[in-house]
Amino acid sequence: MIYLLDTNMVSHILRQQPNVMAKLQSVPMADLHISAVTHAELMYGLAKKPDAVKLHRAVHELLLRVSVLPFDDQVSTHYGNFKSQAEQAGKSLAPLDMMIAAHGSAVGAVLVSNDAAFQKIAGLNVEDWTKS
Repeated sequence: MIYLLDTNMVSHILRQQPNVMAKLQSVPMADLHISAVTHAELMYGLAKKPDAVKLHRAVHELLLRVSVLPFDDQVSTHYGNFKSQAEQAGKSLAPLDMMIAAHGSAVGAVLVSNDAAFQKIAGLNVEDWTKS
């Protein structure tokens, strides 16, 4: 199974939120992934806090354990169709969230997030690990 961790879930992992950590430990590391979009958001967060040594270390340690899935041509094509269908259904997400949702859908992943906006997207498989 592919679990695609959304940026907010990565934040919960970095803060070692107990429910999230319990679920994380029950999933094989090979099943954990982040989107290149999430990777970019993490790099932006680190750039804003260049002196946050502990945060930099935690992010880099996490990146050693999860794979970063590329936002390639196949995912880009899926994104265009995915976004068009969502708009036709009257659903919308913030631009980066839409990219992450489409990425998860394109690779058949479970999107791990506690962002309620993802629940509005039909057919998107979402799990919230912050809830026990």
